[in-house]
Amino acid sequence: MIVVLGEVGGVEEYEIVSAIKSGEITKEVVAWCIGTCGDYFSTEVQFGHAGSSANSTSETASAKNQALSNIGAHVPESFDDLGKTIRKVYREMVETGQITPVPDVPPPQVPIDFKWAQELGLVRKQTSFISGICDERGEELLYAGVPMSDVIKENLGVGGVISLLWFQRRMPEFAYKFIELCLIVTADHGPAVSGAHNTIVTARAGKDLVSSLTSGLLTIGDRFGGALDESARQFSKAFNTGKTPLEFVNEMRNSHQYIQGIGHRVKSLNNPDQRVTALATYAQANFPATPLFDYARKVEKITTSKKPNLILNVDGCIATLFVDLLYQSGSFSHEEARDLIDIGCLNALFVAGRSIGFIGHYLDQKRLKQGLYRHPWDDIAYMMPK
Repeated sequence: MIVVLGEVGGVEEYEIVSAIKSGEITKEVVAWCIGTCGDYFSTEVQFGHAGSSANSTSETASAKNQALSNIGAHVPESFDDLGKTIRKVYREMVETGQITPVPDVPPPQVPIDFKWAQELGLVRKQTSFISGICDERGEELLYAGVPMSDVIKENLGVGGVISLLWFQRRMPEFAYKFIELCLIVTADHGPAVSGAHNTIVTARAGKDLVSSLTSGLLTIGDRFGGALDESARQFSKAFNTGKTPLEFVNEMRNSHQYIQGIGHRVKSLNNPDQRVTALATYAQANFPATPLFDYARKVEKITTSKKPNLILNVDGCIATLFVDLLYQSGSFSHEEARDLIDIGCLNALFVAGRSIGFIGHYLDQKRLKQGLYRHPWDDIAYMMPK
């Protein structure tokens, strides 16, 4: 079956009449040309968006409908009957066996739009990574679920921000103050240490702040500032396994290992490190208990009996006190505390604090307009092969 919907104007419908007459079209044709109301106007009328109009009597809708009907096409009485005529012809073709109905094929199911499904909560896009500390998507920035306005209103300070971003939770106020104290005492230790020296040399080579800071940070390791994590592990293992301070010292000596957090190039019993004194004083006044730090002090008594400079240095002090903080603050389970020590949160304290000093050295060199640094020859021992 062919269904034709023509219109007033033009002669294309007569081509269908000719095709039916010549046998070129053999299918049943249901046709209607719209615009028959034009016969009721006394003047020429244009129809539709294209401005269709009959330029002669043969181009009127009525003339075309009559021609189609005369040739055998099925033409309804009016446009309103077009659907009825299509149904009538279809049923006759079924009854006479011209066509055999087949079940309707259900249309393919179109998947729901992804964005719409996301809004409905039906799907979750696979993410590239997970962030559990900060969310900037809402009306207000969140630090571990805490609105920025609350951070400021409650005066959590830098220590509180580190607590939220590093440990994903609020900690007691004494913990915030201790974190800030650690940043203060580790901020700088003069221009002669390797990190500050590298920063200064890089700054004087004309490099930018980030490059200079990075060159200093890359010197941090077991020999310079990066001993906190290992110190915490060594002291914690000895303490948790029930070793006495003397057994711990002897075990480390027999295995030819240094006790991380013990020893200083300059400070000694006779020239104590005031940073250690400040940290110990604060912790003993504010912490619920300091069992690991007390254990480290007993180790110090043994090591300084051999050499006065084998003191508990600032790395060992921060390491043992921070382990006490993790276990005694009530904010962490023992397993969570162990995990934090293992992933390197203690070294992060030194890195954060010393970055302040490195930036200070960079700015100092730029302010002083220092030129390119070249190490003096008389400070180098040249040992050429013979």
